[in-house]
Order: sequence, then C-alpha cells, then structure tokens
Amino acid sequence: MRVARFDRAILGPLLAGAFAFGTQALAAESVFTTLPLATVDTAPLLVSADMREGVDLSGEWNWSIDPYRSGIAGFHGEAPNRTEQRWLDIDVRKTLAQDNRELFEFDLDHDRKVKLPGSWLAASPEMRHYQGLVWYRRHFDSPVGRKGRYFLRFGASNYATVVFVNGQPVGRHEGGFTPFAFDVTRLLRDGDNQITIGVDSAATAATVPPPVTDWENYGGVTREVKLVHTSDTFVDSAWVRLTREGKIAVDAHLDGPAAANQPLQLKVAGLPFELKGRTDAQGNWRATATAPRALMRWTPESPKLYDVTLAAGEDTWRDRVGFRTIERKGADILLNGKPVFLRGISMHEEEIAANPARIITPENARALLGEIKNGLHGNFVRLSHYPHSEVMTRTADEMGLLVWSEVPVYWMVAWSNPSTLATARNMLAENILRDRNRASVVIWSVANETPVSDARNTFLRTLISDVRRLDPSRLVSAALLVERDKAASVPTMTMADPLADDLDIVSINTYNGWYTSDRLADLPGSVWHLPADKPLIFSEFGADAKAGFHSPDGMQKFSEEFQAEFYRKTLEMADHVPTLRGISPWILKDFRSPRRQNPDFQMGFNRKGLISETGQRKQAFSVLAEYFARKAGEPTK
Repeated sequence: MRVARFDRAILGPLLAGAFAFGTQALAAESVFTTLPLATVDTAPLLVSADMREGVDLSGEWNWSIDPYRSGIAGFHGEAPNRTEQRWLDIDVRKTLAQDNRELFEFDLDHDRKVKLPGSWLAASPEMRHYQGLVWYRRHFDSPVGRKGRYFLRFGASNYATVVFVNGQPVGRHEGGFTPFAFDVTRLLRDGDNQITIGVDSAATAATVPPPVTDWENYGGVTREVKLVHTSDTFVDSAWVRLTREGKIAVDAHLDGPAAANQPLQLKVAGLPFELKGRTDAQGNWRATATAPRALMRWTPESPKLYDVTLAAGEDTWRDRVGFRTIERKGADILLNGKPVFLRGISMHEEEIAANPARIITPENARALLGEIKNGLHGNFVRLSHYPHSEVMTRTADEMGLLVWSEVPVYWMVAWSNPSTLATARNMLAENILRDRNRASVVIWSVANETPVSDARNTFLRTLISDVRRLDPSRLVSAALLVERDKAASVPTMTMADPLADDLDIVSINTYNGWYTSDRLADLPGSVWHLPADKPLIFSEFGADAKAGFHSPDGMQKFSEEFQAEFYRKTLEMADHVPTLRGISPWILKDFRSPRRQNPDFQMGFNRKGLISETGQRKQAFSVLAEYFARKAGEPTK
C-alpha cells in the first residue's frame, strides 16, 4: 500500500508468515501469526514524526524477563494460555483476590521498573548479558477531547517487537535500528490506557545482523516511544531537497480519506519560495521550482537549516532542512560542486559512559559529535554498522558533519534466504525514507566486510538498486575487503571485489600492522591496486589501546604509544594513495563487544577508540587531529 508512492517493485515481497522470536516458531493458532507487520509497505512512515505533537512515553515502565518465551507459545508449541498472556488488560492482584482459582505467572503492573528508552543490559547486573524476550508495560492517560488519528511510533526497538494496547494486538516489527508505527486510534479509551510491548533481542541465522558481530547487542526499547497525533488526513511522508540542477524538489504522500486531489502548499521560511499543487488519486505529489538566489547552501563550515512546512488541509508537516548537493566526478567527491576530502571517523551508537545503555539524548549526541567536529577538526562521521537514531542525524545536520549511514548487513548474513533479503531491504528503505531530509547524510552503505560469492553479489546488488530508486541524490558505497599479495616484499593490496563496479565510492577496511605481522615502518611503502576513476575511502583502520597503558619502547600492542605510531604510519601511507578522498578510522570511542575478552586490556570492550568509554583521549587522538588540521588548512595547535 505504501511503497506504491515510490516504486512497489523496489521492495518486493516483505516479511511474511509466522513471526518467530529467536529460534522458536509460533503455533499456527497463536495471535502473533495474524498481527499486522510494520514495514514500509504496510504501515505509516510518519516521516519527521519527532517534529509532530504528541505524548512522549519515555520514563518509567514495568518490565519482566521471559527467557523461555512462554508469553509467545506454550511448552508444546501451542498458543500461550491465560496464565502467560502478558498483554492481558487485567489487574492481576485484584483478580487473584477475587477468585483463588485464578493463576498467573506474571504481574507486569507491579513488576520492576526501568527507564525507557534504554537497553535492559544496563538495568541491573543480572541483565548484563541477557539476550532474549523482555516484556514492558506502562499506563498513560488518553488525550482530552480526542479527534483525528493517533499512532504509536517507535524510534527503534531491538530486535523483534510485538505491541498491544488495552489488551488488543496492534502489530509487530523486525529490525533493531529503524522506526515503525501503528494506528491505535480505535483502541484508545477515555482515561487510563495500557500499552504492553514484547521485545526479543535474540539473533538467528536469518536475522540482520546475524548472531556473530563485533559490537554489543543492546536489547530493548532503545529509542523514543511517542503517541503521535495527526488529522484524519495527514502528510505521511515528504522529501524536500536541492537537485543538482539548482531546483528545490518535493515528493510527498498523504494518508487518509481525503488524500486524493488535496491542495498542498510548501513554504521555506526566510526565502521567497513557495510551491503549490494537488495530490493525485493515490495521494502523491511531486513538484520542482528553481531555488531562489538567496538560498544558502548547507556546508560543514556553515550548516544552514531552513524551517520547511507543507500544508495539506488540516495538517501541517514540518521539518528543518539543509539544501546542498553531493555527487561524484571521476575520483572526486563534490559537495555543492566543489571537491571535498572527508575528514572523519567511525562511531557506534553508544554514549560516553562507564556503563552505556544506548541512550542517545541531544546532549549525548553533541558530546560524541563534538569530539569529531571540534576535537579532531573533522567534517565526516561513519555511523556504524546500522542506522543511528534521528537524534544523531539531526545533530549532525545542526553541527555540520557529513554522514555515512549503513544497514547491518555485516560479515555473514544468509545470502540465499529470501526472508533475510526482504528484511534487509525493508531496513534499508526505512532508513532512507526516515533520513532523506537530512543534509548531513551523503552516503548510503549497504554492507560491511562481506565475503565475495555469487549469492552475496546478487543480494547486495539488489540493495544497491533499491538505494538508487529510493534516493538517486546521494552516493552509494559499502565497506569492502582487499586481496593481499603474501609473496610481495612490501604490503601489496588489490581491489578484486566485483561489487566495486556497482558503487559510487570504493571503501576499504584495512588493518595492516594490527591484524597482520607487518612492521609499522613498512606501511608507508604499501602498494595499492585500485580503480583510478573512483574515489576511495579508507572506511576503517585502527589499533587497540587501553587508555593509560604505556609502553617504554612504544611497540607494545594495546599501548597508547603503539596506537599513536600505528596512526602516524597509516596516515603516511594514506597520503600516497592518489584516489583517496576520505578516511573514517576505527573508531571514535571504546565500545562494548562481548567477543573482546583479554583480561589485561579489553574485558568486554573493543579498545580501538581514540577516546575511552568515559571520554579520556588517547595519544592517537592528537595524531589524527593534527592530520585533519593540516588537511583542512587549519593551524596545528
């Protein structure tokens, strides 16, 4: 229903069949098999929903673990009985007091409390490594004098989610990093309302990402939950941008009974610009007009944002939009028609804290991005390895940082599984459609470090095709690996991945000198065989260092001195690659990773950050800052 406004063929058949939590399939009679599935094809997009009025449901929620998923299915695979139906709209204590024959294995209304958004991993010590199903519940008062429509909108919850309101099933969603919404207008009642959410973080061979990664799998409701209010007919999506031809373009879709032939008016505050038109029979509108001369283009140095409104009947859609162009010409990346070198670093969605819980507030986002913008003299951030929150991309817009945004097609997904491909396509579409209005986002990435095979190539080329149909205004890349000539006397790398031909930017992850036996002194002389007609980004390189650990000779791995020297030699190598147009080393901040268990240096943290998890800068931080200052023509402090 929804994808038709763009191109239904982009996504094809999406997730279908029973909704499986973890590895346990649901019984055919289970209520979960019939819950509506939130995808870009079936559910509202609510683009820029964070700018709409509504009720913020952040704060205290009751919660309960369900490690055996008994709230999903009985131990014989049957539908859960009344004693396990966590979503029931009843007062358990009152019911038990009235009838001693009743039995309940839960009481969410009186269970432990936790603040959302945030992962349960930080809720209590016993939850530190829990991966599975957790139920959440809270009550809220219905808005007084309700009219129009009401949607429950989730910024993200990780990974599989089911939602109930007042004991009634609402919907389900798969994917841990993109938004989804459900219409709950008819389920609301006067006064007190109950919402129950089941979130299962368990990964399987078919999920995106798969079980094996190199970052913490923060289960839970990790982004804002909001009861969004709209008129009966509303602007579900709008994409406003500057074209390479110098025009302001808009694509919009209305949802509701009066969506067809609806007059619209687009305005940009502070500019002599206005567009008027009417939707077609499907509620779609597309229009362009020459941008006024007074328009200031968004740049990292001057990140100008305009307040944009789209009026349609009783509804007014709002957003803050920067206008700029991004394109590739030969081996150059052009921002507003001028070559730009991407001075950046990679980053996980994890706040600076001793016990992070993936809580990205505007303050937390500014603290992270401020280290890049102000500390490193950067203009670019790679948001790895999944879509980060709207808070992060909006903050990048405001601060002036170019953004690489990617989906978690990571290492080894099930390349030949149609369901896995459908999940990845839906995630990609949700990410693109959410952030197409962000001037900061200039690169969509479809994968990271995936091994070459025919099935993989077909899978990723499908995603690349989706990107080009949904958003031809931006560049497409993927973090690739290179082949190494082990017989060469100096490090010699060749780009042999056939996917490079399909991408706008060739991006390479390289860890010579850390995961290889190369001497650091040999890195500057490395030989690279790369496409001469495409820009190159070193999307990753790095070395671990524990903040405060020092090596007398500077050559002990995990020391600050080794990491700093690794950066010096790798950056010297980078300067000898003629097509290099950007770098995003691995990584800004030490981050949690269960696979990293060296007791002296790691203890569950990947230590490749230039700052520690608590924000302590390591020696390599100043090495990269000086390099970027030189690249930017800024004086070195």
